[in-house]
Amino acid sequence: MNILIIGSGGREHTLAWKIKQSSKLNKLFVAPGNAGTAGIANNIAIDVNDFEAIKGIVKKEGIDMVVVGPEDPLVNGIHDFFLHDTELSDVSVIGPAKMAATLEGSKEFAKQFMIRHNIPTASYRSFTSDEIEEGLQFLDTIKPPYVLKADGLAAGKGVLILEALDEAKKELRDMLLNAKFGNASSVVVIEEFLSGIELSCFVLTDGKDYKILPMAKDYKRIGEGDTGLNTGGMGAISPVPFVTEEFLEKVHKRIIKPTIEGLHKDHLPYKGFIFIGLIKVGDDPFVIEYNVRLGDPETEVVIPRVKNDLVELFDAVAKGKLNSIELEIDERAATTVMLVSGGYPQAYKKGMEIRGIQDVEGSIVYHAGTQLKEGKILTNGGRVMAITSFGSDFREGLSRSYQNIKKINFDYMYYRKDLGFDL
Repeated sequence: MNILIIGSGGREHTLAWKIKQSSKLNKLFVAPGNAGTAGIANNIAIDVNDFEAIKGIVKKEGIDMVVVGPEDPLVNGIHDFFLHDTELSDVSVIGPAKMAATLEGSKEFAKQFMIRHNIPTASYRSFTSDEIEEGLQFLDTIKPPYVLKADGLAAGKGVLILEALDEAKKELRDMLLNAKFGNASSVVVIEEFLSGIELSCFVLTDGKDYKILPMAKDYKRIGEGDTGLNTGGMGAISPVPFVTEEFLEKVHKRIIKPTIEGLHKDHLPYKGFIFIGLIKVGDDPFVIEYNVRLGDPETEVVIPRVKNDLVELFDAVAKGKLNSIELEIDERAATTVMLVSGGYPQAYKKGMEIRGIQDVEGSIVYHAGTQLKEGKILTNGGRVMAITSFGSDFREGLSRSYQNIKKINFDYMYYRKDLGFDL
């Protein structure tokens, strides 16, 4: 098979690394890719939302399967683009159709879906700029902390959790009236704050049958002790030590099963990954959000633990035969630590040379924001690379990752040294 992966981050490098191991693979392409994918695949410099350019590559290279990494092209309808083009309709696309991708594209749509299918989640109300006064009054009626979410895609940065009522009101005005998050905050969801510990659940489905992948826990805040600004993720561990068989059964029965059945009932075609952001409140799971693709950096610990041939799994998804495959999972723990550019998630510099990658032993280096230039690997984003390691438990895995990080350096490099502190 000739396979094209869409995207350029750590998630896409991890998928490329895993797909590269498949006996079913002929040629592998990544668009646009990064310095890591350049070493194992053919990078093609095209925008992930330029569907016509993607079609050109698919035709030229005889692509049989397209694996969509990021959310943008899914929410913008790349799967539908392939389905409705007679020249592309026989190409398998791993990722949901546009309407199903609205589960991530609109927080309000996702909330309505959960309520319709009795899936446990925080109570909420949503407001537009015309309803600003009602929104401000609603904030007066609820207890802090106040949770404000931009309805649309905001690159993982559209959620605010605020302690002070005055600040919550100021931010609501900023989101609705001053487009703080652009079009993403033309609708704002205000929801009840749930107190608990967060974790990530991943499901692969062909729209009918599904496989539950290993759970993971990621660390979103830039500062140690989970302080400071939210990021795209500073690291992750899998499995999650506090997930018991009993808790997993609750997640399956109350959340995963009704989610898959709900997609079917609502006629939302789905072939691909569902990321379910969970929070454990006491002993009960609630859904914080849906994503319609793998999370990053969780991919860097979940995919390495899957022993199956990933192309075989994807082929079964495309053909609606996922039920015929038995999922095999590595029992070891996997951990990943993200190296980021100083200043991230705010202003940061690019183009710093990265040294020492070749000295890493016993860990896997997944590139995220990197580029190859004149034979050198340079930083090209806020989150630069993820260092993944296996261990008998998460402590051993983290210890190995941290040891190898000492061999890597670039100017203004930063990483969290306290992952797993809350476990």
